[in-house]
Amino acid sequence: MAPNDENLGMVSAFSDNSQPSPLVLEEKREGNREQRLQNAVSGLLASYGRYPEIERIGTTPLPTKENIVRLVENIQVLLFPGLIRQERFDSLNLPYAMGQRTTMVFEQLQEYIEEVLCWEYSQGGEDCHQREDFRDQVEGIVFEFLECLPELRGILAEDVDAIFAGDPAATSKREIVLAYPGLQALSVYRIAHFLHNRGVPLIPRIMMEHVHSRFGIDIHPNARLGRGIMLDHGTAVVIGATTIIGDNVRMYQGITLGALSPIKHKGHPLDKRHPTIEDNVIIYSGATILGGDTVIGAGSTIGGNVWLTHSVPPNSRVYLKDPSLQQEVRERKAFA
Repeated sequence: MAPNDENLGMVSAFSDNSQPSPLVLEEKREGNREQRLQNAVSGLLASYGRYPEIERIGTTPLPTKENIVRLVENIQVLLFPGLIRQERFDSLNLPYAMGQRTTMVFEQLQEYIEEVLCWEYSQGGEDCHQREDFRDQVEGIVFEFLECLPELRGILAEDVDAIFAGDPAATSKREIVLAYPGLQALSVYRIAHFLHNRGVPLIPRIMMEHVHSRFGIDIHPNARLGRGIMLDHGTAVVIGATTIIGDNVRMYQGITLGALSPIKHKGHPLDKRHPTIEDNVIIYSGATILGGDTVIGAGSTIGGNVWLTHSVPPNSRVYLKDPSLQQEVRERKAFA
Protein backbone atom coordinates (compact mmCIF):
# COMPACT_ATOMS: atom_id res chain seq x y z
CA MET A 1 0.00 0.00 0.00
CA ALA A 2 1.38 3.40 -0.99
CA PRO A 3 2.09 5.71 1.93
CA ASN A 4 -0.32 8.58 2.24
CA ASP A 5 0.44 12.06 3.56
CA GLU A 6 -0.67 11.09 7.06
CA ASN A 7 1.79 8.20 7.23
CA LEU A 8 4.65 10.40 5.97
CA GLY A 9 3.87 12.95 8.67
CA MET A 10 4.08 10.29 11.36
CA VAL A 11 7.48 9.11 10.07
CA SER A 12 8.76 12.70 9.98
CA ALA A 13 7.57 13.37 13.50
CA PHE A 14 9.21 10.17 14.76
CA SER A 15 12.54 11.16 13.12
CA ASP A 16 12.48 14.66 14.62
CA ASN A 17 11.89 13.38 18.17
CA SER A 18 14.54 10.62 18.12
CA GLN A 19 17.52 10.83 20.60
CA PRO A 20 21.18 10.81 19.45
CA SER A 21 22.82 7.43 19.55
CA PRO A 22 25.02 6.52 22.56
CA LEU A 23 28.08 6.73 20.32
CA VAL A 24 27.25 10.32 19.32
CA LEU A 25 26.68 11.28 22.98
CA GLU A 26 29.97 9.75 24.07
CA GLU A 27 31.86 11.59 21.31
CA LYS A 28 30.26 14.85 22.41
CA ARG A 29 31.18 14.25 26.06
CA GLU A 30 34.75 13.41 25.07
CA GLY A 31 34.98 16.61 23.06
CA ASN A 32 33.69 18.63 26.02
CA ARG A 33 36.24 16.99 28.35
CA GLU A 34 39.10 17.74 25.99
CA GLN A 35 38.02 21.35 25.61
CA ARG A 36 37.67 21.90 29.37
CA LEU A 37 41.04 20.27 29.97
CA GLN A 38 42.65 22.52 27.36
CA ASN A 39 41.00 25.56 28.96
CA ALA A 40 42.26 24.53 32.40
CA VAL A 41 45.83 24.10 31.11
CA SER A 42 45.66 27.43 29.27
CA GLY A 43 44.49 29.19 32.42
CA LEU A 44 47.26 27.62 34.47
CA LEU A 45 49.92 28.53 31.91
CA ALA A 46 48.63 32.10 31.85
CA SER A 47 49.13 32.32 35.63
CA TYR A 48 52.81 31.35 35.37
CA GLY A 49 54.95 34.44 35.40
CA ARG A 50 52.17 36.37 37.12
CA TYR A 51 53.34 35.12 40.53
CA PRO A 52 57.09 34.52 40.07
CA GLU A 53 57.75 34.32 43.81
CA ILE A 54 55.94 30.97 44.09
CA GLU A 55 57.45 29.22 41.07
CA ARG A 56 60.81 28.29 39.59
CA ILE A 57 60.74 28.22 35.80
CA GLY A 58 64.15 28.73 34.26
CA THR A 59 67.64 27.35 34.12
CA THR A 60 68.74 27.67 37.77
CA PRO A 61 68.33 24.19 39.30
CA LEU A 62 67.32 23.52 42.89
CA PRO A 63 67.48 20.24 44.81
CA THR A 64 64.14 18.51 45.24
CA LYS A 65 62.62 17.83 48.64
CA GLU A 66 62.97 14.10 47.98
CA ASN A 67 66.72 14.48 47.42
CA ILE A 68 67.16 16.49 50.61
CA VAL A 69 65.26 13.84 52.60
CA ARG A 70 67.52 11.12 51.17
CA LEU A 71 70.56 13.22 52.03
CA VAL A 72 69.38 13.54 55.64
CA GLU A 73 68.98 9.78 55.91
CA ASN A 74 72.42 9.18 54.41
CA ILE A 75 73.94 11.54 56.99
CA GLN A 76 72.05 9.77 59.79
CA VAL A 77 73.59 6.49 58.64
CA LEU A 78 77.00 8.04 59.38
CA LEU A 79 75.79 9.28 62.77
CA PHE A 80 73.99 6.09 63.85
CA PRO A 81 75.53 3.22 61.82
CA GLY A 82 73.44 0.08 61.82
CA LEU A 83 70.40 1.79 63.38
CA ILE A 84 68.91 3.76 60.48
CA ARG A 85 68.69 1.19 57.70
CA GLN A 86 68.72 -2.59 57.70
CA GLU A 87 72.49 -2.76 57.31
CA ARG A 88 75.04 -4.87 59.15
CA PHE A 89 78.48 -3.50 59.92
CA ASP A 90 81.47 -5.22 61.48
CA SER A 91 85.14 -4.47 62.00
CA LEU A 92 85.99 -5.74 58.51
CA ASN A 93 83.42 -3.91 56.37
CA LEU A 94 82.99 -0.77 58.48
CA PRO A 95 85.95 1.23 57.05
CA TYR A 96 84.95 0.47 53.47
CA ALA A 97 81.21 1.00 54.02
CA MET A 98 81.69 4.29 55.86
CA GLY A 99 84.21 5.47 53.29
CA GLN A 100 81.74 4.80 50.51
CA ARG A 101 78.86 6.48 52.34
CA THR A 102 80.94 9.48 53.37
CA THR A 103 81.98 9.99 49.75
CA MET A 104 78.34 9.77 48.66
CA VAL A 105 77.30 12.37 51.26
CA PHE A 106 80.19 14.61 50.19
CA GLU A 107 79.08 14.52 46.55
CA GLN A 108 75.39 15.01 47.33
CA LEU A 109 75.98 17.84 49.78
CA GLN A 110 78.40 19.57 47.43
CA GLU A 111 75.92 19.41 44.55
CA TYR A 112 72.94 20.63 46.59
CA ILE A 113 74.81 23.44 48.34
CA GLU A 114 76.17 24.62 44.99
CA GLU A 115 72.63 24.67 43.57
CA VAL A 116 71.06 26.63 46.43
CA LEU A 117 73.93 29.13 46.62
CA CYS A 118 73.77 29.69 42.85
CA TRP A 119 70.04 30.23 43.20
CA GLU A 120 70.57 32.73 46.02
CA TYR A 121 73.18 34.67 44.03
CA SER A 122 70.88 34.70 41.01
CA GLN A 123 68.18 36.41 43.09
CA GLY A 124 70.54 39.37 43.32
CA GLY A 125 71.40 39.24 39.63
CA GLU A 126 74.77 37.59 40.24
CA ASP A 127 76.25 34.55 38.48
CA CYS A 128 77.78 32.21 41.03
CA HIS A 129 80.21 30.79 38.47
CA GLN A 130 81.72 34.23 37.98
CA ARG A 131 82.92 34.20 41.59
CA GLU A 132 86.50 32.96 41.72
CA ASP A 133 86.13 31.53 45.22
CA PHE A 134 82.76 29.85 44.69
CA ARG A 135 83.89 26.22 44.47
CA ASP A 136 86.28 26.74 47.38
CA GLN A 137 83.38 28.21 49.37
CA VAL A 138 81.16 25.19 48.69
CA GLU A 139 83.87 22.60 49.34
CA GLY A 140 84.88 24.40 52.52
CA ILE A 141 81.37 24.08 53.94
CA VAL A 142 81.11 20.39 52.99
CA PHE A 143 84.52 19.44 54.42
CA GLU A 144 83.86 21.38 57.61
CA PHE A 145 80.56 19.55 58.02
CA LEU A 146 82.11 16.10 57.52
CA GLU A 147 84.95 16.92 59.90
CA CYS A 148 82.37 17.98 62.49
CA LEU A 149 80.53 14.64 62.47
CA PRO A 150 82.51 13.07 65.35
CA GLU A 151 81.68 16.06 67.56
CA LEU A 152 78.07 15.93 66.42
CA ARG A 153 77.90 12.26 67.42
CA GLY A 154 79.10 13.21 70.88
CA ILE A 155 76.39 15.86 71.24
CA LEU A 156 73.72 13.42 70.09
CA ALA A 157 75.00 10.83 72.55
CA GLU A 158 74.34 13.39 75.30
CA ASP A 159 70.82 13.91 73.95
CA VAL A 160 70.27 10.14 74.08
CA ASP A 161 71.59 10.06 77.66
CA ALA A 162 69.19 12.85 78.64
CA ILE A 163 66.19 11.04 77.15
CA PHE A 164 67.20 7.73 78.74
CA ALA A 165 67.61 9.38 82.16
CA GLY A 166 64.34 11.30 81.91
CA ASP A 167 61.97 8.71 80.44
CA PRO A 168 61.18 5.69 82.63
CA ALA A 169 59.65 3.95 79.60
CA ALA A 170 62.98 3.85 77.74
CA THR A 171 64.49 0.38 77.99
CA SER A 172 67.75 1.03 76.10
CA LYS A 173 69.64 3.79 74.35
CA ARG A 174 69.45 1.98 71.02
CA GLU A 175 65.67 1.93 71.40
CA ILE A 176 65.77 5.72 71.66
CA VAL A 177 67.70 6.04 68.39
CA LEU A 178 65.43 3.56 66.64
CA ALA A 179 62.04 4.65 67.93
CA TYR A 180 61.98 8.09 69.58
CA PRO A 181 60.77 10.96 67.35
CA GLY A 182 62.31 13.53 69.69
CA LEU A 183 65.81 12.16 69.10
CA GLN A 184 65.20 11.96 65.35
CA ALA A 185 64.11 15.60 65.34
CA LEU A 186 67.15 16.67 67.35
CA SER A 187 69.54 14.83 65.04
CA VAL A 188 68.12 16.53 61.94
CA TYR A 189 68.02 19.89 63.75
CA ARG A 190 71.72 19.64 64.60
CA ILE A 191 72.56 18.91 60.94
CA ALA A 192 70.35 21.75 59.72
CA HIS A 193 71.64 24.20 62.34
CA PHE A 194 75.25 23.60 61.27
CA LEU A 195 74.44 24.29 57.62
CA HIS A 196 72.28 27.30 58.48
CA ASN A 197 75.12 28.84 60.48
CA ARG A 198 77.39 28.45 57.42
CA GLY A 199 75.02 30.50 55.30
CA VAL A 200 73.44 27.62 53.36
CA PRO A 201 69.94 28.69 52.26
CA LEU A 202 66.81 26.53 51.77
CA ILE A 203 68.34 23.14 52.63
CA PRO A 204 68.12 23.57 56.43
CA ARG A 205 64.48 24.69 56.21
CA ILE A 206 63.56 21.77 53.95
CA MET A 207 65.23 19.39 56.40
CA MET A 208 63.30 20.76 59.36
CA GLU A 209 59.99 20.91 57.51
CA HIS A 210 60.44 17.22 56.72
CA VAL A 211 60.76 16.62 60.46
CA HIS A 212 57.75 18.83 61.07
CA SER A 213 55.56 16.95 58.58
CA ARG A 214 56.73 13.55 59.82
CA PHE A 215 56.75 14.02 63.61
CA GLY A 216 54.85 17.26 64.25
CA ILE A 217 57.96 18.83 65.80
CA ASP A 218 58.69 22.32 64.46
CA ILE A 219 62.19 23.64 65.23
CA HIS A 220 63.62 26.54 63.26
CA PRO A 221 67.22 25.78 62.19
CA ASN A 222 68.35 29.18 63.51
CA ALA A 223 67.26 28.34 67.07
CA ARG A 224 70.11 27.61 69.49
CA LEU A 225 69.73 24.41 71.48
CA GLY A 226 72.31 23.33 74.04
CA ARG A 227 73.51 19.85 74.93
CA GLY A 228 71.63 17.09 76.67
CA ILE A 229 68.20 18.06 75.35
CA MET A 230 65.18 15.86 76.00
CA LEU A 231 62.15 16.17 73.72
CA ASP A 232 59.70 13.71 75.23
CA HIS A 233 56.94 12.62 72.83
CA GLY A 234 57.58 15.83 70.91
CA THR A 235 54.28 16.15 69.07
CA ALA A 236 53.20 19.79 68.53
CA VAL A 237 56.41 21.29 69.92
CA VAL A 238 57.19 24.68 68.33
CA ILE A 239 60.60 26.32 68.83
CA GLY A 240 60.95 29.67 67.08
CA ALA A 241 63.89 31.04 65.13
CA THR A 242 65.55 33.18 67.82
CA THR A 243 64.92 30.84 70.74
CA ILE A 244 67.95 30.10 72.93
CA ILE A 245 67.87 26.90 75.00
CA GLY A 246 70.61 25.97 77.48
CA ASP A 247 71.96 22.58 78.49
CA ASN A 248 70.03 19.74 80.11
CA VAL A 249 66.59 21.12 79.30
CA ARG A 250 63.62 18.77 79.32
CA MET A 251 60.59 19.59 77.15
CA TYR A 252 57.33 17.72 76.77
CA GLN A 253 54.73 17.63 74.00
CA GLY A 254 52.65 20.59 72.93
CA ILE A 255 54.89 23.42 74.12
CA THR A 256 55.37 26.67 72.21
CA LEU A 257 58.44 28.88 72.47
CA GLY A 258 57.17 31.71 70.33
CA ALA A 259 57.00 35.42 69.60
CA LEU A 260 54.63 37.94 71.17
CA SER A 261 54.08 40.06 68.06
CA PRO A 262 55.58 38.42 64.96
CA ILE A 263 54.33 41.08 62.56
CA LYS A 264 56.25 43.80 64.42
CA HIS A 265 59.52 42.13 63.42
CA LYS A 266 58.63 41.69 59.74
CA GLY A 267 61.73 42.36 57.67
CA HIS A 268 64.02 41.80 60.65
CA PRO A 269 64.12 38.00 61.00
CA LEU A 270 67.06 37.96 63.40
CA ASP A 271 65.47 40.31 65.96
CA LYS A 272 65.32 38.51 69.32
CA ARG A 273 61.61 37.74 69.52
CA HIS A 274 61.56 34.27 71.11
CA PRO A 275 62.35 33.33 74.72
CA THR A 276 65.57 32.23 76.36
CA ILE A 277 65.49 29.00 78.40
CA GLU A 278 68.47 28.64 80.73
CA ASP A 279 70.13 25.40 81.89
CA ASN A 280 68.33 22.59 83.73
CA VAL A 281 64.79 23.79 83.03
CA ILE A 282 61.77 21.48 82.73
CA ILE A 283 58.80 22.60 80.61
CA TYR A 284 55.71 20.42 80.87
CA SER A 285 53.14 19.74 78.17
CA GLY A 286 51.00 22.51 76.77
CA ALA A 287 53.08 25.39 78.15
CA THR A 288 53.37 28.55 76.05
CA ILE A 289 56.31 30.91 76.59
CA LEU A 290 56.43 34.03 74.44
CA GLY A 291 58.63 37.05 73.83
CA GLY A 292 62.25 37.88 73.11
CA ASP A 293 62.74 39.47 76.53
CA THR A 294 61.33 36.46 78.38
CA VAL A 295 64.01 34.50 80.25
CA ILE A 296 63.28 31.31 82.18
CA GLY A 297 65.91 31.15 84.89
CA ALA A 298 68.12 28.11 85.37
CA GLY A 299 66.68 25.23 87.33
CA SER A 300 63.08 26.37 86.92
CA THR A 301 60.03 24.19 86.30
CA ILE A 302 57.19 25.41 84.10
CA GLY A 303 53.98 23.49 84.64
CA GLY A 304 51.55 22.20 82.07
CA ASN A 305 49.32 24.67 80.18
CA VAL A 306 51.07 27.71 81.69
CA TRP A 307 51.02 30.90 79.58
CA LEU A 308 54.11 33.07 80.22
CA THR A 309 55.10 36.40 78.69
CA HIS A 310 57.49 37.58 81.41
CA SER A 311 60.76 36.34 82.87
CA VAL A 312 61.05 34.19 85.97
CA PRO A 313 64.13 33.98 88.21
CA PRO A 314 66.25 30.86 88.61
CA ASN A 315 64.80 27.91 90.51
CA SER A 316 61.21 29.09 90.04
CA ARG A 317 58.15 26.86 89.94
CA VAL A 318 55.38 28.23 87.73
CA TYR A 319 52.10 26.34 87.67
CA LEU A 320 48.36 26.79 87.47
CA LYS A 321 46.26 26.32 90.58
CA ASP A 322 43.82 23.47 90.35
CA PRO A 323 40.81 24.71 88.41
CA SER A 324 37.37 24.45 89.95
CA LEU A 325 36.15 21.14 88.63
CA GLN A 326 32.48 20.33 88.28
CA GLN A 327 31.41 16.70 88.43
CA GLU A 328 27.97 15.20 88.32
CA VAL A 329 26.52 11.74 87.94
CA ARG A 330 23.53 11.53 85.65
CA GLU A 331 20.98 8.78 85.54
CA ARG A 332 20.78 7.23 82.11
CA LYS A 333 17.31 6.67 80.80
CA ALA A 334 16.58 3.22 79.52
CA PHE A 335 15.90 2.99 75.82
CA ALA A 336 12.38 1.89 74.91
